[in-house]
Amino acid sequence: MRKLKLLLVDDHAVVRAGYRRFLEQQGDVQIVAEADGAERGYQSFCDSLPDVSVIDLSMKGAGGLELIRRILSRDPDANILVFSMHEDAQFALRSMEAGARGYVTKSCPPNVIVDAVRQVAQKRIYLSPDVMQLIALRRVTHQSEPLDALSQREFEIFRLLAEGQGLAEISRALCISQKSVANYQTQIKQKLGANSAAELVHIALRHGVITFPQSPA
Repeated sequence: MRKLKLLLVDDHAVVRAGYRRFLEQQGDVQIVAEADGAERGYQSFCDSLPDVSVIDLSMKGAGGLELIRRILSRDPDANILVFSMHEDAQFALRSMEAGARGYVTKSCPPNVIVDAVRQVAQKRIYLSPDVMQLIALRRVTHQSEPLDALSQREFEIFRLLAEGQGLAEISRALCISQKSVANYQTQIKQKLGANSAAELVHIALRHGVITFPQSPA
């Protein structure tokens, strides 16, 4: 039986090494490439053409959402599984809207990601049980958050701004002009009712977009 070819993208080498060993022990999985960020992740995808790309969300520079966008612009049929520390419906929904087929949190037992990889390789939607429960609860109670008002691009720029990245850094990471970043920044502040960079950070902390102190993603 042909093994499933996987690309792992996570900026923590220890995380990649641990899950590489575990996944390859399953017998039907082969890690064909690894990357520590969006730029290398995209290049690795183009070079290896994996059956499934397992992607972290919170990485330095362009994050997982931007990488999902780039991969799908290259191959609209690509199978993407998000593997993230974020145990929040907001991030799962953002990932699925961006085009990922699955979302698994890093707090799940290891066997969950194995199941997710196999399901996503078959082009099936997969959500880890903890996230599925949160999404169901949010829909049943009709909960909404201020961050829902942000577009996908605004959400990613909001994350980068909250991490302390400047306009020039964000411009380079997302391959857009500084003027565009500045315009997005203004729109984000208006939508979230923030008057300063510090207020954006507080909002990000409150909604789990960033953590303090910063923990491994």
